[in-house]
Amino acid sequence: DLEMSRDVVCLVQCLRLIGESISMEMAFLMEMACFRLQPPEKAAEQILEDLIANDTENVMEDIHSKLQEIRNPIHAIGLLIREMDYETDADMERAPHLALRMSLAQLFGSSTAAHVVCGGVAKICTVRFLLCRDLLILQQLLLRLGDPMVLGGGQLFQSQQDLLHRTSPLLLSYFLIRWASQCLASDVPVDTLESNLQHLSVLELADTTALTPHRLVSGPQTIVELFFQEVARKHIISRLFLQPNTSLAETSLNWPHLITSIVTDFLPLLWPSNPSFLFPECLMGSCQYTQLQEYIRLLQPWCHVNMGSCCFMMGRCYLVMGEGHKALDCFCQAASEVGREEFLDRLIQPEEGEVVSTPRLQYYNKVLRLLEMLGLPELVIELATLAIMESADDWRSQATLRTCIFKHHLDLGHNSEAYVALTQNPDPGRQLDCLRQLVVVLCERSQLQDLVEFPYVNLHNEVVGIIESHARAVDLMTHNYYELLYAFHVYRHNYRKAGTVMFEYGMRLGREVRTLRGLQKQGNCFLAAINCLRLIRPEYAWIVQPASGAVYERPGASPKRSHDGECMAVPSTRQIEILELEDLERECLLARIRLTLVEHDVSAAAVAGNSTPEETVSLLVRAGLFDSAITLCQTFKLPLTPIFEGLTFKCIKLQLGGEAAQAKAWDWLAANQLSALVTTKESSATDEAWRLLSSYLERYPSQNSLYHRCVINKLLAHGIPLPNWLINSYK
Repeated sequence: DLEMSRDVVCLVQCLRLIGESISMEMAFLMEMACFRLQPPEKAAEQILEDLIANDTENVMEDIHSKLQEIRNPIHAIGLLIREMDYETDADMERAPHLALRMSLAQLFGSSTAAHVVCGGVAKICTVRFLLCRDLLILQQLLLRLGDPMVLGGGQLFQSQQDLLHRTSPLLLSYFLIRWASQCLASDVPVDTLESNLQHLSVLELADTTALTPHRLVSGPQTIVELFFQEVARKHIISRLFLQPNTSLAETSLNWPHLITSIVTDFLPLLWPSNPSFLFPECLMGSCQYTQLQEYIRLLQPWCHVNMGSCCFMMGRCYLVMGEGHKALDCFCQAASEVGREEFLDRLIQPEEGEVVSTPRLQYYNKVLRLLEMLGLPELVIELATLAIMESADDWRSQATLRTCIFKHHLDLGHNSEAYVALTQNPDPGRQLDCLRQLVVVLCERSQLQDLVEFPYVNLHNEVVGIIESHARAVDLMTHNYYELLYAFHVYRHNYRKAGTVMFEYGMRLGREVRTLRGLQKQGNCFLAAINCLRLIRPEYAWIVQPASGAVYERPGASPKRSHDGECMAVPSTRQIEILELEDLERECLLARIRLTLVEHDVSAAAVAGNSTPEETVSLLVRAGLFDSAITLCQTFKLPLTPIFEGLTFKCIKLQLGGEAAQAKAWDWLAANQLSALVTTKESSATDEAWRLLSSYLERYPSQNSLYHRCVINKLLAHGIPLPNWLINSYK
């Protein structure tokens, strides 16, 4: 169409006249408008006013006369815009990546080639940016003239406005690519790159073509050169040489033609309004976060393609810069575009075996993983809370998110919030896991008041079971689960259970912790159990205790086996016995006397802890603690015969022994209280022992003088003559 060609030539001549008339100050006005995200149309209008005001050489008249020669200015401008626009519906990013032939693998792979190609891109963008600027000014002039004859007769004002709004993004696109062609890439340490790769692997982006390892370069490199070498070159070479029916594939390499083709194919990959998102993704993979942030800042206000992806990238930049809450806002904004943009769709590809949920929930899960890896629990909680609103009908996702919220609240020490998240979990299994974790963590932190005072609505039995299982499975002296359980029941005024817990604690201490400290704790446990039963009405003051020989099943314990290695049958029923307050008081007395024994003779601790009353009496007699032995016998209604036999034998040994035995005897004699005993300087340990025996025979009479005969038999058996006082007492 010769007329259209003539129109375009005249149009370009008009643009040249405008370009030659623009001063540096006017040019700077447009540059700053683009950089400050101000409307280019306003800047063009301001420049036009300055041109008219400073028109000393009648340039405006020349332009006006040239415009008169254009038959259809609207069509000519539209044609010029179309020629400069690299927007395409084709998805450049997903071009097939076939293995290049060895001869082409490194084609244009050097830094020099990258510099030449990217220099060509920068030159094209600079020229076309100026062309678009002048075109905007010309369009403002056409609007100002408003001459129907100039506008090609009857052209609508709306058409002019449409062209103006098409030219403005075109100018901004070239400005952005020109800026990227001048922006230097940062040198990134290897460990930072590796850390970045780990973060991207959480998003499952680490294996994409945009994220190849960053190569060392000999000199400064722009981000466009970085993108060309790392990503774009392979795409372009694949497209040029591996598609059928292309002249380049059939002929030898034509270098001028080839570099033109490469530049032509490179520009669409950089074009902001194309679906391809390779350039920002490459910047993210190469840790060029400062440059990426500025790129998106220049892009976002006017480009409506990949808006969600840009928000996500900006969020990633904010995370790297340490501005977590800004990052979270960006991630939330990006969520609205999930399912509409190719880059975001790649984020939500479900893993093998993963339950497929809604696209937005999958997106939230990926971001949550990233925030967790970066150690940002507050942001995880905030985003998970938002995601719960998306999962109203998906109880599995709700359970996962509630568990996530619980975990991070607990890690942060927000115990009440963690408890609330636990109670709201719809999955009973996960709820029980969280409850178990809450108990263990709060115990480890010694935050027992919170643990006891939580209401545990519909979870009371579960929490008691968890604490009981831990109490029975861990070392008694390093963990206080029994004391926690006691406090738990007392806080709820369940005194019988509290007493049962402390009695069990005391019994286990006697069996498993046979030390002075263990016996001290055992006595305190029995006292606490007695106090609990005294708070209950007498008819209810009893507890249930497993019968002698019964053991608690511990989680994870191996089954009991016979000597042949066979598993022993577990009794189907367990005998129980009822313990009343009097029984507990007797056990408490026994524990107190055991403690007295061990305080007197530490070596007895190994056997005293779990000894029966009869065994304890024998130990007391051997240690010379006869008063305690008599108290124990009277409490448990045992005969005093072993005591009289033991004391008689000690008297015999003292009578036959030397001075060493005499000196040692004063220790156990002092442990027995005898008010009638008057010690003088002349009295010996032997005399005091005989007097103690005499006082016991007087104080504790027996039927048929059983105890007298017991003493007499013992003396006669050892050939000791009977003392006169004994004969008189017996008579």
